Amino acid sequence: MNIKSFIFSSVLSVGVMLQVAVMANVNSDSKVSREKPSDYVNPKIGTGGHGHTYPGATRPFGMVQLSPDTGIRGWDWCSGYHASDSSIIGFSHTHLSGTGGGDLGDILLMPYIGTTNVNPGTKADPDAGYRSRFEKKDEIAKAGYYSVILKDYGIKAELTTTPRAGFHKYTFPKSKEANIVLDLEHGIGDKSKETFIKVAGENEIEGLRRSQGWAKDQFVYFVAQFSKPIKNVELFIDDELSQDIQYVEGQSTKANIKFKTKKGESVLVKVGISAVSVDNARENLNTEISHWDFEKVVAESDEVWNGRLSAIEVEGNNEDDKEIFYTSMYHAMIVPNLFMDVNHEYRGMDGDIHTAEGFTYYTLFSLWDTFRATHPLYSIVAPENNNDFVKSMLTMYQQSGKLPIWELHGNETGTMIGYHSVPVIVDAILKGQTDANVELAYEAMKSSAMADDRGLYYLQKYGFIPHDEEANSVSKMVEYAFDDWCIAQIAKLLEKEDDYYYFVERAQAYKLLYDEQTSFLRGRDISGVWNPDFDPMAISTLGRGDYTEGNAWHYTFFAPQDVNGLIDLYGGKYGFEKKMDDMWEQEAVNDNEHAHDVTGLIGQYAHGNEPSHHAAYLYNYIGKPWKTQKWVAEIMATQYSTDRDGLSGNEDCGQMSSWYVLSAMGFYPVNPAQGDYIIGTPTFDKVTVNMSNGNQFVIQSNNLSKDNVYIQSAILNGLTFDKSYITHEQIKNGGLMSFKMGLTANRKWAASDQSSPVSTALAVGESMPESLTKLFMPYTVDKSRMFGDERIVELKTYDEGTEIFYTLDGTEPSVESFKYEEPIMLTSSTVLKAIAVKEGFAVSDVFETKFIKSIFKNNSSDAYPKISLTVPLSKPYDLKKEMLLDGMYGGSNFRSGNWAGIQQDDFEATIELEETTLVHSLGINFLECTSAWIFAPLEVEFLVSEDGVNFESVKLEQLEMPDDHTKISVRKFRSGVDKKVKFVRVKAKNPGILPKWHAGAGSGIWMFIDEIIIEG
Repeated sequence: MNIKSFIFSSVLSVGVMLQVAVMANVNSDSKVSREKPSDYVNPKIGTGGHGHTYPGATRPFGMVQLSPDTGIRGWDWCSGYHASDSSIIGFSHTHLSGTGGGDLGDILLMPYIGTTNVNPGTKADPDAGYRSRFEKKDEIAKAGYYSVILKDYGIKAELTTTPRAGFHKYTFPKSKEANIVLDLEHGIGDKSKETFIKVAGENEIEGLRRSQGWAKDQFVYFVAQFSKPIKNVELFIDDELSQDIQYVEGQSTKANIKFKTKKGESVLVKVGISAVSVDNARENLNTEISHWDFEKVVAESDEVWNGRLSAIEVEGNNEDDKEIFYTSMYHAMIVPNLFMDVNHEYRGMDGDIHTAEGFTYYTLFSLWDTFRATHPLYSIVAPENNNDFVKSMLTMYQQSGKLPIWELHGNETGTMIGYHSVPVIVDAILKGQTDANVELAYEAMKSSAMADDRGLYYLQKYGFIPHDEEANSVSKMVEYAFDDWCIAQIAKLLEKEDDYYYFVERAQAYKLLYDEQTSFLRGRDISGVWNPDFDPMAISTLGRGDYTEGNAWHYTFFAPQDVNGLIDLYGGKYGFEKKMDDMWEQEAVNDNEHAHDVTGLIGQYAHGNEPSHHAAYLYNYIGKPWKTQKWVAEIMATQYSTDRDGLSGNEDCGQMSSWYVLSAMGFYPVNPAQGDYIIGTPTFDKVTVNMSNGNQFVIQSNNLSKDNVYIQSAILNGLTFDKSYITHEQIKNGGLMSFKMGLTANRKWAASDQSSPVSTALAVGESMPESLTKLFMPYTVDKSRMFGDERIVELKTYDEGTEIFYTLDGTEPSVESFKYEEPIMLTSSTVLKAIAVKEGFAVSDVFETKFIKSIFKNNSSDAYPKISLTVPLSKPYDLKKEMLLDGMYGGSNFRSGNWAGIQQDDFEATIELEETTLVHSLGINFLECTSAWIFAPLEVEFLVSEDGVNFESVKLEQLEMPDDHTKISVRKFRSGVDKKVKFVRVKAKNPGILPKWHAGAGSGIWMFIDEIIIEG
């Protein structure tokens, strides 16, 4: 019998008694005796399935999230906890809620009994380390409190927090060796790179964990104070015992802290953290917990949470719905996180230490998710916090030159698409909820929109984003269009007329992607030609394909700034309604094993991911609100529950929950910066919104039941109400909205044009300044750019009735240049430039390409140059190996058909020329798209030979492993040669498996290759 088993069998009865005692005081799992909103919070919801939430303790928007960690690798362990596990590593102080990437898990403590062991062990073998088994029935989780029995030791662990400090209570059975391990190597999907531990007193330890992961450079200083003197401390570097018993530093440091305890004695630990310094961590701790009364802090946490949750009071008989509702409100208010110490100091985006003046500084902005419903919810229940969020974003702009996209602990991760700080800032300005400098805000927003990365260069140059030049082109286009509409509203407010019309035009650019033949938003290339590799059901992810975490069904309906314009593309209401109806009737499939986020499918509506979230509400815009009511009720009933897997997809820092909160109240912000809420169907008999201005807005639903989901009629403040939307002003001013509900749809309620919401990119009654529509540029029918003796070039244009003018000498073409009338014959390397011209249209941009007369005669498999590979290409990217020599270069979209892939294996290609030839230079291109598991090689080598046996290395280039999810680029490797050779060899070393920081850690890495270049 191992030591853990012996301890477990001897102390189990103590653990059971302790659990019974605490159950008498903390009865969070009971469905009865719930008297206040916080009693309904169940943090276990979302800890199973793909919810990615954590069950531990935190305060509203708190700096500390104190929670158990059960796993630190893999997509379903982004929060460090998953309900499928049966053992706990320990309790760390920082966690992500519902994200699709893992990080944090800083400053881990774990109590245990027995001989010193600073190895965490594994899920398969917990006995190898300090990890302990546990049972789900022994967990208690509520707002601000968590407890569990560690079965291997009979230890009861209890956790609570203040905003900046964690409070642990570990109750030990009788033992001679009561230990608490402090593990600074531990982290969730990241790597510690600088740590230290210092014994600062008889009951105090301080230190730092600096790590690299999703957040490239994260600092967490800490001070831990214990309720009784430490008996002994053992310090470790890289798991080796240090001779120094006071201080240790290194990449991985740990401490084993020993106590002498009596039977049933509790050791309490208070831990303050800071991103600034140890001194600040100590000040945070001493300011927020100046005593050792654990139960007092638990009670204070419950009081704080109850105050927050009471902003919305719901009444009705369904206890499960209340549990989902208040847990959703809870999840919506644990992110963003406080990132300012009690003295107002914080670590900025520039890495320097700053002091916040007149506002509270926050971190962790998952804006691709939360701009949709979470921040609009804050505008109702937490406008003061939202003002601080806006000011934090603008401060980040001032320090880094950019508004945050997906910011984490002072680091811009660059994750996802769009610049969705913009709608959050604009909504706060238009609702009068921020005292931020509007001119500064406009400067910051315009700066984001006019950058030249993330596809914006093409948007500014061509008016759209070509799919052959930029991955996820359709998704980026539609989301930029919405953000640009938001910018236009502030330009109008500031009377910047030229900017207003410029951004309004960009807000309508999504229309260029509407393909009438397929009736979808579809990728098109730089010359306007539709992407031939189109399947509306095919799901692509970040960095690949034309869509981001979705497909054409999910993105075709995203034009919240111009819903009426989108409807017009379908020929009006009937065509749009049919397209919407078709979405629900499609097969509910996800064809991409890497698209983990695309879940919660009802047909091709995907509630488990954000792009679909507004779609059910679009029926209101065509006078069919009863269909919105039908599908919203279906989503509410099927995509949420009180189970651990009660979320159909990633919680995503509040967005999944915010959708539920708003929809359960009876409305949703389709355009989250317009100030209108589109009416759906209520869930509760009565909802009372307690506004921060002192007003109450009450939503009363009569004859409501699970089946009676259809609105029969409505009354607002005593007057008949027949609109299918309500404004923020009406809610803010307070009043009573009364719905009469029924079993069957009332197809006449709010069905008229006057009753429907309106969403147009250009304000009603305004018109754009007249301008000519720009033609698409010409293109070559054959995409190959290399040729042997001669080459015939055929030009075409997407627009009918155009003329093409071209040059072959590198000069800019005009109508005075050669007019294209027949295919062009080339016999030497040539730069071709061409324009399209048509009366009544603006001249196209210049098409420019270089044709290279190559030493290669052709690229067929039975002719020279011959290419052989030591390892075959990997399916489904096992294109003909000859395409590596065809002169057609791959862009940043790896699904363009020009990239050949090889997974986990090294790449080695040998090219045999027809005869010994003077070669001046060699080259090869690799794609780097880390989110899609595609990495650049660690090493590239060029070799040459005259006989095919003896090879001479002409260049060896080595790279470092990438360190984040967001790298998308074409990596070009070149080498001079100036030798006569007949054989060329190119080697590339595959990094092997995905690193620890990656969501797919442990899986095989892909290398994508195109093109091998041999210039004579």
